[in-house]
Amino acid sequence: MSGLLRGIRLVVVAVALATLSGSVAFGDDWPQWMGSQRDGVWRETGILKKLPKDGLKPEWRCELAQGYSGPAVADGKIFVTDWQRAANVKPPSSAFSRAQMAGKERVHCMDQKTGKVIWTHEYPCNYSVSYPGGPRCTPLYHDGKVYTLGTMGNLFCLDVKDKRVIWSKDFVKDYGSAVPLWGFAAHPLLSGDRLICIVGGKDKSLVVAFHKDTGKELWRAADTGGEGPGYCPPVIVKVGSVRQLIIWDPEAIRGLDPESGKIHWTEPFQLRAGLSIPMPRLEGDRLFVTAFYNGPVMLQLAQDKPGARVLWRGRSNSERKTDGLHSIMTTPVVKDGFIYGVCSYGQLRCLRVDSGARVWESLEATGGKEERWGHAFIIPHEDRYFLFNEHGELIIADLSPDGYREQSRAKIIEPTNNMAGRWVVWMHPAFANKTIYVRNDREILAISLAEKK
Repeated sequence: MSGLLRGIRLVVVAVALATLSGSVAFGDDWPQWMGSQRDGVWRETGILKKLPKDGLKPEWRCELAQGYSGPAVADGKIFVTDWQRAANVKPPSSAFSRAQMAGKERVHCMDQKTGKVIWTHEYPCNYSVSYPGGPRCTPLYHDGKVYTLGTMGNLFCLDVKDKRVIWSKDFVKDYGSAVPLWGFAAHPLLSGDRLICIVGGKDKSLVVAFHKDTGKELWRAADTGGEGPGYCPPVIVKVGSVRQLIIWDPEAIRGLDPESGKIHWTEPFQLRAGLSIPMPRLEGDRLFVTAFYNGPVMLQLAQDKPGARVLWRGRSNSERKTDGLHSIMTTPVVKDGFIYGVCSYGQLRCLRVDSGARVWESLEATGGKEERWGHAFIIPHEDRYFLFNEHGELIIADLSPDGYREQSRAKIIEPTNNMAGRWVVWMHPAFANKTIYVRNDREILAISLAEKK
């Protein structure tokens, strides 16, 4: 009997160690949009405290074509997408043009340590969107599969071993979706067996859940309004015992049951130009959303059952005369009763969670002057923040109610996109393996941020 008990104890310890090991490895990965927990927080330790004065040198670099999509890093590999314009096709004379442009989208699988391309999956994909600069959505890796969503609505589930297409969907052909003005940009979300996507189709298929292994439709929910499906990634939040899927489209903010797609509550929020973009952020029972023209809304979610009520709204519907936070691309950070985000013209701002009152603003992180759509991505790490701005600069700074305090910055990649009328880099980096993985329209780089021993 003692031998049996000893054997059981050994099995329990082995399982515990395997579980711990798996969780640590997963925590060091960046397998989807905004990292392993989809919250944009970098949780690795042993990261340098200050960027070197002589700059940062890449561990490796690999050529890429155009793309707004960030990389995903998992299982020793990097997954990134791009769009290769056909050789005889010239760039558009205006970024707002929706003329047909021939090309192909590509999914690359690379070795994390060397950047060497392991395989590439490509498919014909002609663009007819504004700002035709490549795919928007970060790939999503899980259990030997990678899921990608392209600009024109091509969804793929690929086998990582051999790039085999396990299943695929075409949102336009399969669901009658109209391609949004700026293309499909809402990063898919995995919840259990459900891959949840903003499809924007007909017959109550604004949001659809597919089985992750087969592509079978499991549920669909909500009608797509006149401004289309928007661009906001779906996210699951938990308040009290209630776990719910948050969908924010140009008509409303909604709370759904992630398992069935049942809509529990709807808060109307009519937006100009369909610009539901930054992912909603939760702190406690407060859910914050922010739109470029229409500004911010703060909801309070119910503790005991699905439900929401408005706590406060911004007072301005202008992109210029802004009172709160009118973000276009940057997902804000909500922490300890304060909101940190980038407003419509590059103003890094701090607001109070309880009222939306502005505490301070600074242009230092985004370039020193107001620029329409100027921005920087904000990544919390321990007691400080990494910011990556559109000029290709990485910044370490303190953000607090007392203000913005920069510690150091370094130029790490060149801006290569001129569609905004200035040279920018609008791609969210990945942070994994004590390294930043960052791309532009020409290449992807890996730069170690490990603390020197």
